Amino acid sequence: MTEPTRRAATAQVGADLLLQQDHPVVMGVLNVTPDSFSDGGRYSGLAAAVHHGVALSREGANLVDVGGESTRPGAGRVDAATEIDRVLPVIKELTRAGVLTSIDTTRAAVAAAALQAGAAVVNDVSGGLADPEMAAVVADAGCPWVLMHWRGHSQRMQDFAVYDDVVAEVRAELAQRVDDAVAAGVDPSQLILDPGLGFAKRAEHNWELSKNLGRLIELGFPVLFAASRKTYLGRLLAGADGEPRPVEGREVATVATSLLAVAAGAWGVRVHDVRSTTDALAVWRATGSPHLQRKP
Repeated sequence: MTEPTRRAATAQVGADLLLQQDHPVVMGVLNVTPDSFSDGGRYSGLAAAVHHGVALSREGANLVDVGGESTRPGAGRVDAATEIDRVLPVIKELTRAGVLTSIDTTRAAVAAAALQAGAAVVNDVSGGLADPEMAAVVADAGCPWVLMHWRGHSQRMQDFAVYDDVVAEVRAELAQRVDDAVAAGVDPSQLILDPGLGFAKRAEHNWELSKNLGRLIELGFPVLFAASRKTYLGRLLAGADGEPRPVEGREVATVATSLLAVAAGAWGVRVHDVRSTTDALAVWRATGSPHLQRKP
């Protein structure tokens, strides 16, 4: 068995386990970019990135999400070659270390290279809209595909944050993404949905989606909830001077939103601080409180 074949087989086993497990999945964020909103530049070197990815796994991350292009509001794009150069060495080393990874990308070429390097999941913030070839890559690999609600690239996405009924519209647009993916040959059992908090969403939209997460879960697919450290949490926690709480001060709010999402039935959460999240989920599992039971 060649090395790429072995990596792909190992990733497939890990991906199957992710979709079958009966407790919430924790996806740890690993940005190998110089300009991500939360930790841009901290893990852009290979050694630092691999060290952090292994640490996230040891802290309880079921999956480490490796991204080579910032998708923060206003971020510019990088070319595919740069993105591949950033993520592939990290994914290969983490795979060798036994860490299950996902690739955070909107490009089919990057996804294909990452899957060959050992990634188990494609996390596509465009839901397949940015690259029409993505569905074919995912269908061929037979891997899980996270379809996030999306209305445009980072530089202009907030121009599209206009809704009459954000929950109904996001639900309908995600359902359309599912239909298109299945029509392109993707196995529906491999699809995961993400409401896309902060992507073409204002704070009030994020809160409305959070309160009505069950409406998205009703579509019948696993739902990934990703609120970690986002701006709307900083604005909620603004000081007396009106200045939003800095990124590093948003962890408790992140844990709270993640736990509420899991209680509503979310399949998983995507977070920067894995340990705080896994600690909170351990308490949730231990109490077994009726109002904190995952819905089937």
